Amino acid sequence: MTQSQVLMELTGVRKTFGKVEVLHHIDLKINKGSHAVIFGPSGSGKSTLLRCMNLLEEPDEGSIKFMQDEFGPGDKTNKQVNRKKPIELRRKVGMVFQQFNLFPHLSALDNLALPYRSVRGGSVKDAQERAAHELKKVGLLKLAANYPSELSGGQQQRVAIARALSLDPELMLFDEPTSALDPELVGEVLGVMRDLAESGMTMVVVTHEMNFAREIGDLNVFMEDGNVVATGGADFFESCTNERAKQFIGSVL
Repeated sequence: MTQSQVLMELTGVRKTFGKVEVLHHIDLKINKGSHAVIFGPSGSGKSTLLRCMNLLEEPDEGSIKFMQDEFGPGDKTNKQVNRKKPIELRRKVGMVFQQFNLFPHLSALDNLALPYRSVRGGSVKDAQERAAHELKKVGLLKLAANYPSELSGGQQQRVAIARALSLDPELMLFDEPTSALDPELVGEVLGVMRDLAESGMTMVVVTHEMNFAREIGDLNVFMEDGNVVATGGADFFESCTNERAKQFIGSVL
């Protein structure tokens, strides 16, 4: 795949909870190697959109294509489409949540090794070696034997990032990964994400950290009321012409 090839494409994605439509016909393309940042006011549908990208939320309508395979509801009248199972998508799309979701009874090392073995198989030794490799990349190898309760929030989130990376994802999704952290711990997590972006990992990040968004985002997506209101490239924060997006950016930067 080249830089410009589409890795994931969402077309006409709708999602309703009860009688409330939280996503209105969303169209979005994520190119391989790009760093998409999704931002907007609370309740605009950002996290729901992200969760649709790995089918933690099933869209009511629309197509979700990943590496040319169809995973969403798509055109249900087209019987020729070979729809893949959500588990096949999640094996290639890593996700990091606001909450760290670590197993409290397992060490940092085993929090990586156990999921790795369940997905990839192989020996305990291989899984632990891979876990150690990923912990080293996020600067936590020295704390491999520590349990989550012995780690700071920032360290726990870095373990969660390493866990997602250990499965060799093609795409990484981040759902407000710093929002549960004390302010002084935010920087260490953003540092790991910055390194990841520089390594060429394809990323979609929902965040309120606008300075970070401006730094890494080569696709910036502003959402409000379940709609994509404005999009732009790396110069979006300077060149955006949408008044509502400009107002939001001005209020948070």
